[in-house]
Amino acid sequence: MSEIKTPTPRDAFELLLAGNQRFVAGTPEHPNQDAARRAETAPGQQPFAVLFGCSDSRLAAEIIFDRGLGDLFVVRTAGHVMGPEVLGSIEFGVEVLNCPLVVILGHDSCGAVGAACAALEDGMTPAGYVRDIVERVTPSVLAARAAGQVEPEEILSEHIRHTVDLLLDRSRALADKVAAGQTAVVGLRYRLADGSARLVAARGLDAAAPTAS
Repeated sequence: MSEIKTPTPRDAFELLLAGNQRFVAGTPEHPNQDAARRAETAPGQQPFAVLFGCSDSRLAAEIIFDRGLGDLFVVRTAGHVMGPEVLGSIEFGVEVLNCPLVVILGHDSCGAVGAACAALEDGMTPAGYVRDIVERVTPSVLAARAAGQVEPEEILSEHIRHTVDLLLDRSRALADKVAAGQTAVVGLRYRLADGSARLVAARGLDAAAPTAS
């Protein structure tokens, strides 16, 4: 990585947001996407962040954060729901690759969140393994409603916060890294219309920016 060789969690967070701001403004720099970077990263990788996001086709991490090869260790599932493979992948990024930042990335108009809301309304759940995804999102929707949060953005924010908390609860390795100040976990809410990513949850990020509701 050219800008920062050994970033702190705060450095990594600011580097990520700076790229998103360029993307929103329409002034991307497309860093680390040339032949030189390809050759530089061929022997090994040193990403500055693990990004666990939704599989939605409009959420291409390196594009919306204006990054390149070797910058982000990306894990994606529909509705950013977690299973053992996801936990293992995130722990690999933190324990083996020493990423100082883990990002949970949700977005508006998420099909998984919408399906969970619909299932609670009409009692109908999808068939096959899609049902499993909906069932994993449902606790977030129920928690949001119990707190009086019924707007789509509120429900999404609750699901992102729930994912952050669930990740730290299930992964002792990550929780220990956060407690030691070596890694931070943040939750971001992405807006499809303008491309902006807003902070909604932060763990281990000192002097964090105000979070969105």
